[in-house]
Amino acid sequence: MQIVKLHLNYTFPYLFLFLFCFAFNSRAQYVNRPPVLSQQSGLSVQDSIDPTNLKKPFFQTNAVKIGFVPVLFFTASALTWDDREKIRETRNRYIPTFDNHYDNYLQYVPAASVYALNLAGVKGRNNLKRASISYAASIGIMAILVNSIKYTAKVERPDGSNNNSFPSGHSANAFMNATFLHKEYGELSPMYSISGYTMSTFTALGRELNNRHWISDVLAGAGIGILSTQLAYFFVDKFYKNDGDHVNEYKFKDPLERPSYLSLKMGYAWASRNLVENFDIGIHSKTGFEMGLEGAYYFNNHWGIGSDFSFVSFPISTENVSTVDPDLGTSSSSLVTESIGALNFTVGPHFTHHIAEKWLVQAKLGAGVSAGATGKLSLKIPNVDDDDNYLNNEFDILVYKPATAFKINTGLSFTYMLNSELGLTAYSDYNYSKPNFTYTLMDYGQDMDNPTQKIFKEKDDLSYIAAGLRITAFF
Repeated sequence: MQIVKLHLNYTFPYLFLFLFCFAFNSRAQYVNRPPVLSQQSGLSVQDSIDPTNLKKPFFQTNAVKIGFVPVLFFTASALTWDDREKIRETRNRYIPTFDNHYDNYLQYVPAASVYALNLAGVKGRNNLKRASISYAASIGIMAILVNSIKYTAKVERPDGSNNNSFPSGHSANAFMNATFLHKEYGELSPMYSISGYTMSTFTALGRELNNRHWISDVLAGAGIGILSTQLAYFFVDKFYKNDGDHVNEYKFKDPLERPSYLSLKMGYAWASRNLVENFDIGIHSKTGFEMGLEGAYYFNNHWGIGSDFSFVSFPISTENVSTVDPDLGTSSSSLVTESIGALNFTVGPHFTHHIAEKWLVQAKLGAGVSAGATGKLSLKIPNVDDDDNYLNNEFDILVYKPATAFKINTGLSFTYMLNSELGLTAYSDYNYSKPNFTYTLMDYGQDMDNPTQKIFKEKDDLSYIAAGLRITAFF
């Protein structure tokens, strides 16, 4: 049975890691500031700034600051290796003809932004000369790592064009440039970091959508890009014997004064009905999953307007359908199903209230559209030809497609603040839509090569409840 299976460990995990690497790196920048000591501490100011008197926490050591996020990307790349073809099948099902090469250009925008800001007089971490030295070092490290692996691993691209797919050079370059922007301007405003990593994420996604790379390629490339810039800055800072030309010159506001946020979510989804009950052949829809991107801009500390872009998929189970051959007493055929899924977009008011020191409660109401994906039900029949070759003949029985429809969603969530910019959110949403389904029934009659089609439509409920977790970055 072929169904679309996307798990947290291998379904576009770089979308979730982008927020983590932003938040982790942004917090790591502050550890070089002198600690504030009370009079009761018993330490003099001179003692407090003596590195020999300070033992850094594990997550503030140089090795962890440089390598922790890249290691997460490399781990995700390894976890997706065996499932990369399944993920590409999902791409081929929903957007098989996607062909847009924005990724060739978007990868350079974060680095170009650093130079544009410098030339515009916006003071960053370093002056232009030192920033350029760090950037050149990043390029050198990245090029050595990417090319040495590419032409050693020799992994074939998904489009079959050549054998230098792993790792993705575009993704490495994009995340290297995003980390360059983050290093230079992340302390000035977290929006620079969010913008840079967002662009690098969409560059990596574009490599998959254009069928140029496997998901494991772009994850490894992202890790290499971040690692390259981290190493370059580490060595350049050692050479200059400080952490930057203009470090500790910025003032920060509390991001929760107006809790605008960007979050990435994943959760389970429960349909309000058996989505294939009208097939009347004993199959049923199972618990599905939802993943997506959600954000809001706040006008004050309570009210804002936000949007939600998500994908939901419900696998179809055939476990109660018998395919036993009554003459042979063995299974001679099997049903093949594709999940029922939809892309959703809504926009509407959002409300946030600070209920405790580290806890927020959020509510939302949105309206928009839901666009369904085409699915099918097929019969796979094993066969042996005249030359005793084993064949699998698959015949489509039914094709189903939910039409684009009006959608409403509402939800409640609770966020625990991990630090001043990053939160972990538990959410529960109700989603309502009732699209027209188009069903195409295949009647093979006496001609298996030219079946006749019977098309009928009916309005069916595609409402569901979703619950899961979000990684939420406030800015």
